[in-house]
Amino acid sequence: MDLFDKISKNMGPIGQHQKMAHGYFAFPKLEGEIAPHMKFRGKDHLVWSLNNYLGLANHPEVREADAKAAAEYGLAYPMGARMMSGNSNHHEALEKDLAEFVGKQDAFLLNYGYQGMVSIIDTLVDRNDVIVYDAESHACIIDGVRLHMGKRFVYQHNDIESCRKQLERATRLTEQTGGGILVITEGVFGMSGAQGKLKEIVALKQEFKFRLLIDDAHGFGTMGKTGAGTHEAQDCIDGIDVYFGTFAKSMAGIGAFVASSEEIVNYLRYNMRSQTFAKSLPMPMVVGLRKRLELLKNCPELREKLWTIAMALQNGLRERGFNLGVTNTMVTPVFLQGELNEATAVTMDLRENYGIFCSIVVYPVIPKGLMELRIIPTAAHTLGDVQTTLDAFSEVSEKLKSGYYKEQNVVVA
Repeated sequence: MDLFDKISKNMGPIGQHQKMAHGYFAFPKLEGEIAPHMKFRGKDHLVWSLNNYLGLANHPEVREADAKAAAEYGLAYPMGARMMSGNSNHHEALEKDLAEFVGKQDAFLLNYGYQGMVSIIDTLVDRNDVIVYDAESHACIIDGVRLHMGKRFVYQHNDIESCRKQLERATRLTEQTGGGILVITEGVFGMSGAQGKLKEIVALKQEFKFRLLIDDAHGFGTMGKTGAGTHEAQDCIDGIDVYFGTFAKSMAGIGAFVASSEEIVNYLRYNMRSQTFAKSLPMPMVVGLRKRLELLKNCPELREKLWTIAMALQNGLRERGFNLGVTNTMVTPVFLQGELNEATAVTMDLRENYGIFCSIVVYPVIPKGLMELRIIPTAAHTLGDVQTTLDAFSEVSEKLKSGYYKEQNVVVA
């Protein structure tokens, strides 16, 4: 038994399912907006697991900007870290535009979102400081918190009273250490679709002294009147001390940024080890990101299309009796009752016999006896895609209730 067989065996049915699925997807080559479809073992599949909220991945203007920048600069330039030989006017212009868009004084580009959040946390706090964070924070936040050499207190998910209690504990401790308090939460929680209670947390500043860092990976470009983020949607832009957004969701790119006051951004710019000692973002990506941001700001119809699809999907699912939990964003979790083997069978049936691919979430992320089919709508989807999915989910749900997935293996048509 080789290493990968051991890993698959230890992961159980879900691990085996993922191994089986790995490596067989192929994207169609299309002109214009990318369709939410993939080829899987030669069959066309409707996909609800794409990081492409606004449909920019294959937008003709984006493709043209990417191609021209690649032709002009190549993929290697700039060949150095930002502090050495890796800076350019385009990098600085993108930072300026991002800062203005999210309502902050300055911004700093990061090579990767996950790595970026880990490094932001590591840079902002020392052993005398205390971190207070939401229990359902993304893995990048959890890993950043794990690196912290001081105390950290977790509060119950989106529970302001629990947050207040942890701030009381943190305040007592920092009065002894002389440190500060950093509160961390998300703008939009990617699994549940719930918005973080940013405005309520900001209001706690009247009782406690702390700085607030939010991860708005899913909110940037999708939430708020202009798409500036969840802090815009909740009218608390000024109360967010450090704003983090990624390019991987709405911008369909690679990398991230952190925005704050000039003082904090400059401190991060010269102290984030993951950026100080890393090659800067390649020029074609930076130029392409500037075009993506331009479209994000100037084409509200893209965001309107996203929400049209999301609302049609969510309303249709609710009308058919599906449990979508507490989502109040475009992220659409569908909760079904079933065991692990049934979850695997449902996913396979949807993929193999209905041509629908979506992510599955099981225990320990959610309680035993439940499964979550996580759907990510995009502006590239159509109302026809929504209807196809609603019909398929209704049929699969009836099969699940009848015990079909317990009693027999899924027959692939």
